[in-house]
Formats: sequence, structure tokens, C-alpha cells
Amino acid sequence: MNVVFFAIVFIAFTVAGYREVFVPQTEVDGGSPMEILAAGMVDTAADAVTLVIGLVGVMSFFLGLMKVAEVGGLLTIIARLLRPLMVRLFPEVPAEHPAMGAMIMNLSANVMGLGNAATPFGIRAMQELDKLNEHKGTATNAMVLFLAVNTSSVTLLPTGVIALRASIGSSEPAAILPTTLFATLVSTVVAIASAKLYQRWFPVGPAAPALEMPLGEAHDIVKSEQIMTAPATADPGEGYPGWVSLLALTAVVALIPLAIAYGRAVSPWIVPGLMVGLLGFGIWRGVRVYEVFVEGAKDGFQVAIRIIPFLVAILVAVGMFRESGAMELLIEPLGVLTQLFGLPPEALPMALLRPLSGSGAYGILASILSDPATGPDTYVGFLVSTFQGSTETTFYVLAVYFGAVGIRRIRHGLAAGLTADIAGIAAAVAICAVLFA
Repeated sequence: MNVVFFAIVFIAFTVAGYREVFVPQTEVDGGSPMEILAAGMVDTAADAVTLVIGLVGVMSFFLGLMKVAEVGGLLTIIARLLRPLMVRLFPEVPAEHPAMGAMIMNLSANVMGLGNAATPFGIRAMQELDKLNEHKGTATNAMVLFLAVNTSSVTLLPTGVIALRASIGSSEPAAILPTTLFATLVSTVVAIASAKLYQRWFPVGPAAPALEMPLGEAHDIVKSEQIMTAPATADPGEGYPGWVSLLALTAVVALIPLAIAYGRAVSPWIVPGLMVGLLGFGIWRGVRVYEVFVEGAKDGFQVAIRIIPFLVAILVAVGMFRESGAMELLIEPLGVLTQLFGLPPEALPMALLRPLSGSGAYGILASILSDPATGPDTYVGFLVSTFQGSTETTFYVLAVYFGAVGIRRIRHGLAAGLTADIAGIAAAVAICAVLFA
């Protein structure tokens, strides 16, 4: 992220400087390029703080609901549903090995849209998988498949994106639930297929020298990107019978045609339904829903405050890139091509940055949704919101998870992750074109 951040700023400064020196001032509207650049930097820094102030209440609300679900054991229920499927996906990992439990909890957190909470589970899973690794320093097939599925995990509740959309004034903040579900299902299937296919072309071979990264250092990296608080770990326990998991998977897949047919009609009901459904689940499980909701809401307030530096940094950099004219130079030639496939030029920066940086993509998402020319309830707004909810920061995940166990030879890990990212973006474009174009 350091390289990406500096590159954006440096390119913006260079382009603005070139225009200041070589472009006649009569061809530049609104002042000199450097004056426009400076004004844009100050304005976007102020806008970032204003955006977070509006986000505080909404984030507190959603994290309060998620805390009720967590304490009620919803995460564990999902984990038990996943266990029979995971045992078949990872035959080389013993069913009762600690790695299996950690992987299941990681994917369960991703299903609930708690990508940040998934990170501690993921690091633990990699540590346990490394104990089964006979070629230290080289990624095993199980490691690569786990990371590929992790970067594309099926997501039922992209709560962070819904909260951001609501804070910006969207009339349909939860309309991205069906599009996110569809895109993540497609990307997960592609991730599994690509990981299984590519492993034939990347043999394990001799061991590579291990690159040690202490777990504490890995957690420092995690903290630099996270914007939410991870829940306490838990053992998912024994899985449900296979037929129960198959029935649950069938129900999830069946939601896709229903979402396509009735998504716009159902979307106004989603947020009120989540409130009633999750609180009702908590009551059924004996949770003191009011106290737990308030506890989660406190976390939401802290989350909103913590993301201010991230948003200020990214929004200022993106604002510089846009005001300098560099964005236009990049997007115009690429946008002509991507427009043919339903990917508008306005959404292209989000698609390009999402695999590189979670906080960077979040900042660009906020910038696009806040822009009056696009807004949260346009085709572009729905599309970039789906991008954020349905693809993962592949380079970040690879760096943190492999770095935590000293993996230097990642084999087909990057190829499988990027293939899943491309599939997720393509699926998001397809489903958003059907529902919102």
C-alpha cells in the first residue's frame, strides 16, 4: 500500500506540474493546474471527515446487530454447516486437525461479511497447515486452495458496504445483497476450479528457504489494514450431517434466481428484516439483545473513528489523481475498451485497486459514492459497491497469510487469487447489468 499510495500522489503531482508548465493557461478552467490540485487536496481531506461523521451512527447500528448474531452463535452454526463441504474440498487435511477448524471459522466470518474478523482465523489456519507441510517455505495445495477460497468467499451480508451506502444517503443501501451473493458464488467456484487446475502446472518441488515473519509482525500488518474488530475465536465443533449442509447450499444457490427476479422489490425490506431477524435470533438463543447490541454499537463508534486516517490519506490521493487530470489520462483509453463489456470508466479505478488494497479500495468506493455525478443508487454506484463486497485484497491476503508462516514460494497462489478476482468482477458486471442497468 505504501508504493501504491506514493505512486498515486507522485503521478498526480507530475501530471499537474507538466500541465502547469507546458499547457497554456487559457486551456485550463478554474485556475492553474497547481491551484486546482491544492484546492482539491484540502476539500477532499475535509470531505473525508464529514463522511465519517455520517458513518458513525450507521456503522454502530450494523456492528450492534452483528454482535448479537455473534454472541448468539450464528458464526458457529455456519461453521458447522461448512464442515462436511470443507472435508471434501481438503482431503489432505485430517477432519479433526486444528487447521480444519480454523479454516472453517475463517470462511464463516467471510460469509457474514466480517472480512477483518476472518484474518486472525486465517493466520491461525496457515500456521496449522504449515505443520502438515513437508516442504517448508513452499505453499502446499491446501494452502493455495484455502487462500483462493478466502479471497473469493461467498458473502451473505456485506455489512460494511451497506453501512457506507446508507451513510451517504442511499435509498436502497441493501440492494447489493443479491448482486454480492451472485458474484461471490461465481468467484468461489472459479477459485476452487482454478486452484485445482493450476496445481498441476506448479509442482511442489524442492523446499525454498523460509522467510520468517513473527506472528506479532503479521498482526501489525493486519492492524494497518483492518477497520473492524475481530470477534473472539471459537471451536466450531462437529459438523452437521452432510445432507443438512447440502440442503443449506441448495437454498443459497436458489436465492440467486429469486434475487434476480425480485431483488429490487425485496431490497427495501432487507434492513428492517435484518433488524427483526437477528434480534429475534438473539432472543431465541437467550442473548440479552439490548446490552449486547449496545456493546457492539460501541465498537462501531470506535471503528468509524479509526478509519478517518485511512479515508483522509486515500481520498486526498485519489482527489489529487482526479484533479491533476491523471485519472482522465488513464481511464479514457481503458474505459473505451471496458465500456464494451459493461464496465463504465467511472468504476474502472475500483476494479483495478481492489486486489491491491482494502483500505485504498474502500476510499475509492467512498469517493465514487459521494460524487454527485455517480452517487450510490446509480448503475456505477451499485457496481462499485458490489466490487467491494465480492472481491478481496488478494495481494494483502497473500502477503499476510504466507508471510505469517514464512512461505517464499507461493506456487499458483497469486494466479488462482487473481483468476477469482477477475471472475468476481465479471460476475458483478453481469448481475448489476441485469438488475440495475
